[in-house]
Amino acid sequence: MTDLHPLAGIYAAAVTPLKEDASSFDFEAVPAFLHFLASRGCHGALLFGTTGEGPSFSPKERETFMRSVRVIRSQLRGFKLLVGTGTPSLSETIELTKLAFELNFDGVVVLPPYYFRKATNDGLFNWFSELIDNAVPKNKYLLGYHIPPMTGIGFSLELLERLKEKYPVQFAGIKDSSHDKEFATAVGQKFGKDLLVLNGTDSYLHHALQNNAQGAITAPANLISDNLRKVWDAYQAGKDPTEIQNKVNEQRHFLEKYAPIAPILKGLLHKIYGLPQWSVRSPLEDADEKTIEQAAEEFLKI
Repeated sequence: MTDLHPLAGIYAAAVTPLKEDASSFDFEAVPAFLHFLASRGCHGALLFGTTGEGPSFSPKERETFMRSVRVIRSQLRGFKLLVGTGTPSLSETIELTKLAFELNFDGVVVLPPYYFRKATNDGLFNWFSELIDNAVPKNKYLLGYHIPPMTGIGFSLELLERLKEKYPVQFAGIKDSSHDKEFATAVGQKFGKDLLVLNGTDSYLHHALQNNAQGAITAPANLISDNLRKVWDAYQAGKDPTEIQNKVNEQRHFLEKYAPIAPILKGLLHKIYGLPQWSVRSPLEDADEKTIEQAAEEFLKI
């Protein structure tokens, strides 16, 4: 299809490889992990999203990891890299966003300033305007991260319209992790394909695509991107993806039993695919071996 946005496709909301003490990155394992995601159908990956424990890392830590990943880009031709640069601090968000584009990331995904949950549309519009004016080049892309269950604040249709009107290229659209079918429908009806929507709920992927979404960024994609890609490919080819979407639904619903999801994803990536056993950073806790073994056994039966 020729009307797809350059960032359209299936992305893993990638876990962050951490060594056993969780205080340092497992840099040596990063290339193999990104190659693994690419080999299983991902068009790209989002670093430092919710699944990547983004808010648990300081701007300096994010910078260090982002610089290390830059070296891998030449090995993954066509594989897109997005990075979460949102913090409650506008100045920190500006600096991280500028850095992402200096390092040639394909786009940034930015949370609204989530501490002030009663911020008005005007306040949020001013915040994002200052961010885009100071950090996003004219030909680059920012996605708002719409995840009200976590942030307590999101993107209204009015706010999306104002940002898209002022920044038709730079404000590409949203990562929609609202888990709200009605919102997905409303956004699709209002904006069509003019607003890039990457859905965050695997079990809604087909529904979202039918309502003008152009792909997905999800946590389970660390494990099930092969099936998500089949849904995406079938839809783009004009075929009915219902059968494979039903399998995705089963996989998603199984993984939803484990919350927060990062610890079990890291455990299953190790148990099923032989990637290193990565830790999570406090306040999250690593999944115990028995839980991982049982989850792997059950997951492989789906």
